[in-house]
Amino acid sequence: MRITHYAAALTLALSIPGMTATAASAETTDVLSPSAHPVELRTAPRKLSVTYTYQGQEHTLEDFLTRTKTNGFLVLDGQDIVAERYSGASRATRFQSWSMAKSFTSAAVGIALGEGRISSVDDPVDKYLPELAGSGYAGVPIRELLRMSSGIDWDEATDAPRLQAAANKGYPITEMAARQKRGWDWGTRFEYTSMNSFVLARLVTKATGVPYHTYVQRKIWQPAGMESTATVGNDSHGDSLGYCCYYATDRDYARFGLLYLHGGQADGRQVVPASWVRASTAPSPANPRYGLHWWLGEGRDFMAAGLGGQYIYVSPEHGVVVVKSATAGGRPDQEEALVAFHAVAAEVVRTRSGAGRGHTSQVTGRLLTP
Repeated sequence: MRITHYAAALTLALSIPGMTATAASAETTDVLSPSAHPVELRTAPRKLSVTYTYQGQEHTLEDFLTRTKTNGFLVLDGQDIVAERYSGASRATRFQSWSMAKSFTSAAVGIALGEGRISSVDDPVDKYLPELAGSGYAGVPIRELLRMSSGIDWDEATDAPRLQAAANKGYPITEMAARQKRGWDWGTRFEYTSMNSFVLARLVTKATGVPYHTYVQRKIWQPAGMESTATVGNDSHGDSLGYCCYYATDRDYARFGLLYLHGGQADGRQVVPASWVRASTAPSPANPRYGLHWWLGEGRDFMAAGLGGQYIYVSPEHGVVVVKSATAGGRPDQEEALVAFHAVAAEVVRTRSGAGRGHTSQVTGRLLTP
C-alpha cells in the first residue's frame, strides 16, 4: 500500500495559462451542520499495551504516535471510547482531513447511486458532466475514477500540489478538470489521482441537483449522527474539492468509521447502502490494496488516509475503529500505520473481558505494496 505525499501543496508557485483567478488567496470552506441526534460515544478508557513488529523491528504504539507527530488519537471498541488523547489540540479541534475526504466522497457517490440519481457506476462520467466530453475523462466509467484507474495522465507528487495551490488561489477547478489528458487506457493502471475525486464531487452535485457539501450534510453528516459542526473546502467557484479538506473533530471522524463498521448503518438507520460499503472495501483489479476510495489492509481491514498521518482505520474482524490526526505530519507512515492499528485492534479485543491483563498484544506486519 502506498500513497504519495505532497506537503508542499500550500506553498508551491503556480502558473496556469488561460485561467482567471478570483481575489481568493486561501482555501474557502462550506459548513456542515451537525445532527440533532448525535450517535452516542461512551467514554470507557482502559489501558492498551501494544507492540508490533514492522520491517523486522519491534515498536510500541507510544513510539509510533510520537515519531509520527500525532496530535489526536482515538480508539473505539464499538461505541465505547477506550483511548483518546490530544497533544497541542483538544476534543474540539477540527483536524484537516487531507485525503481522508476521498472516502466521504465515495460514500456520497454510493448514496446517490442508491437513490437512482446516478444510474450506474459503469456509466461514463461525461454522461453527467458534459464539460468533460473533450477531455481525457471522456468515456471513462465512474467506477474507474473511484478505483484510481481512470487513465488520466497524472503524477500525484507534482500535480496534486498544483491542484491545491490552484484552489487556494481561486482558480476554477472545473476548468483544470476539462484540460486533463488521457495517459493510458482506463482500467489498466493504478495511478492515485486527486483530480478524480474532484470530478466525483462535481458528479454528485450535477447528479443530485444540490451542492456537494449540502448533499453530504443531508445524506451523511446529519443522518450518521455527527456531533459537531465541520467545514469542507471549495475552490471559491461553488465546487467542493472532494479530494481533501474536511475539517472535523476526531470523534466525528470516528463516527464515520463506525458507520462503515456497521455496514453503513447509524443507530439502526441505513445511511450508506450496505452493498456500497461492501463494494468500496473490495480489492480493485489494478491494485488489490485499494477499493473505491478506501485503502485495504490485511484480511478485511480498511482505512481512509491523508497525507502527514491522518487516518480512519476500521477493523470489522475486531469491531474496532482507530482515528489518528496530525497537523504537522512526520515521515510517510501509511504502511506502518496499518500494522500498528491492527495491533491496537487486537489489544482492544484482548482487554474486553479483562482476560490476559498484564500481557501485551504483539503483531507482526509485512510491507504492503500495490
